[in-house]
Amino acid sequence: MKFHSTRGGDSVTLDEALIQGIAPDGGLFVPEQLPEFELADFDGAEKTIDVAGRYLAPFMQGSSLENDTREILEETFAFPVPVTAVSEGGPWQLELFHGPTAAFKDVGAAFLAACISRLDSGGEEHPLTILVATSGDTGGAVAAAFDKRPGVRVVVLYPDGRVSPRQAHQLSCWSDNVTSLAVTGSFDDCQAMVKAAMADIEFAARHRFSSANSINIGRLLPQSIYYADASLRHYREHGRKPSFIIPTGNLGNALACVIARECGLPIGDIVLATNANRLIADYLDGAEWEARSSLQTLASAMDVGNPSNMERLRFMLGEADVLNALIGVHSVDDEAIEAEIQRTWREHALAVCPHTATAFHAWRSFDDARRNDNDWVLVATAHPAKFESIVEPLIGEQVPLPAGLAAILERPSRFTHIKPGLDALKEQLDAGN
Repeated sequence: MKFHSTRGGDSVTLDEALIQGIAPDGGLFVPEQLPEFELADFDGAEKTIDVAGRYLAPFMQGSSLENDTREILEETFAFPVPVTAVSEGGPWQLELFHGPTAAFKDVGAAFLAACISRLDSGGEEHPLTILVATSGDTGGAVAAAFDKRPGVRVVVLYPDGRVSPRQAHQLSCWSDNVTSLAVTGSFDDCQAMVKAAMADIEFAARHRFSSANSINIGRLLPQSIYYADASLRHYREHGRKPSFIIPTGNLGNALACVIARECGLPIGDIVLATNANRLIADYLDGAEWEARSSLQTLASAMDVGNPSNMERLRFMLGEADVLNALIGVHSVDDEAIEAEIQRTWREHALAVCPHTATAFHAWRSFDDARRNDNDWVLVATAHPAKFESIVEPLIGEQVPLPAGLAAILERPSRFTHIKPGLDALKEQLDAGN
């Protein structure tokens, strides 16, 4: 399979798309044509890794990684991605927080690290540099996935003071091949710095830049797998297509679900849950798509004013008039997030993170007919223990730490403050920091 840019240009192989991260023209790589699956194509695929192998096969065709697919998937899905019932008869919860950094980003980061480590190892003298802008979870997942991998350097940029304390720690507690930069600005500033660095031909060549944000197609493909797997399991058990409500910021996780449905997986409705950053909601309601400054909210990993993956979504499916028939969106403010965390604990004895709470609130906003006529799966994107300073006062209980996260928090932290802008990033990297 070949991949091309959302802005034109020549087609490239999967290998080239993974290493480049972003197309030379600044666009994002998308498949030239999505595969079309029948349910029978997955007959006998009972385990997640078996579903993954069949789903990925068309995308991997022609890649030098094709024969390594099984090994790559074993590294990617080294932890479970279960669907559990919140209450009898639904809704259900897709738990994506069982990886090493307790967030859904662990899946895409593990896949990308497994691929890139096989494709390109520049050695200690000229390592590949993975640039990561993060609103809270991506950077930690990528750092964990690439930690101590030879021939690869990771540079994490995150908005100082706009992530939870535990998120900040897991962004800055890794080995010498991970550089953590606390940017005195927003996530959008961090993302702009990454895009500007990769667009600077001489600077990019000097440091051999690639990206591990959801702008990299290597993040979307594995994330699409857990929607394929969850939908197949549900359809086999209940005979109904599940519908998904997905907390979203940069739109990568939601786009992964859309791609799985477009490929023919048994997925019903798709609803995006956003926080007070309403650009997606307003666009689908008729507003122009124009970048905004991000607002700081309790659901910090979703604090994105200009979601990159909308460029892919619009290119692949169409503009707002088309998208409105394909996806829904529900915006949730901080007051509603707090109320939902309390209500979910009170009614189900279930602690949820602020991001997951947006999905629960969207589900409760539906009328009885819509709630009952669909089998709703609410996507739990992060473990509530990562946001203990928000969740614990609201529920009046301590949230136990997952073992992996507890181990990360024992590590010493190190980071450098920098100002927003490409010049500040150049100064750091060219100095060898």
